[in-house]
Amino acid sequence: MGPGRLIVVATPIGNLGDLSPRAAEALRTADVVAAEDTRRTGRLLAHIGVDTPLVSYHEHNEAARTEALLDRVEQGETVALVSDAGTPGISDPGYRLVRAAAERGAAVEAIPGPVAAVQALVLSGLPTDRFAVEGFLPRKATLRSRRLAELSGDTRTLVFYVAPHRAEADLDAMATALGPDRRAALARELTKLHEQVIRGSLEELRRVAAEGIRGEVTVVVAGASSATVSTDVEDDELAARVRELIAAGTAKKAAIADVAVAAGVPKRRVYQAVLDTS
Repeated sequence: MGPGRLIVVATPIGNLGDLSPRAAEALRTADVVAAEDTRRTGRLLAHIGVDTPLVSYHEHNEAARTEALLDRVEQGETVALVSDAGTPGISDPGYRLVRAAAERGAAVEAIPGPVAAVQALVLSGLPTDRFAVEGFLPRKATLRSRRLAELSGDTRTLVFYVAPHRAEADLDAMATALGPDRRAALARELTKLHEQVIRGSLEELRRVAAEGIRGEVTVVVAGASSATVSTDVEDDELAARVRELIAAGTAKKAAIADVAVAAGVPKRRVYQAVLDTS
């Protein structure tokens, strides 16, 4: 049997017409397709007339399935890896399998295709020269606030994935940590019939989310301006940021450290600012 390989295959994020001919051929000729959701991928395979065997590969069985899949590769088989939608490994299972394959010296290929983060970024109208895909924010309010505080001084455009039922809470936290007037865009149902992109301030998007939102959501936020990250920030503003984080559940010491990092100032200055305004 000839050398096997692992192929990371990007699949549509909504519109099935976005599956490339090369991706379809890889799914047709693979010995097995490792899928995040076999039912969803089964429908995709049926759509293109492919009956390649499926095996589940998701966050709950990655550890157990990785070695078995790579054993098949070493035996000369071709394993195609797909996620529910988009490119595996981008906020989806996949990178552990690729890493393990590389460590074993197995051949790894990737077939490019849709990525919701990039699609939303392009549609946002915000700068695209430097950006960071943050994926999903932590569910716990304290951890979410801490992460956003760390990002508040980042000058790159930021891309977040947001679950519809957490959209209001996430956008409220973004508005608090990054500033209610920070420019942003909310993209939902990308590539689908009801695709929608709403552009405005974080506060405006928070109000949209408060009215209820459905479908897959991606939020793109403008990076901090030089004025935002200036070390000339007033002490009362530093203290206010600390109080906001504490109100959200962050411990005082951690809040001070987070604000200091975000503002680019010494922790002792933030600590003193809190004391002076108490």
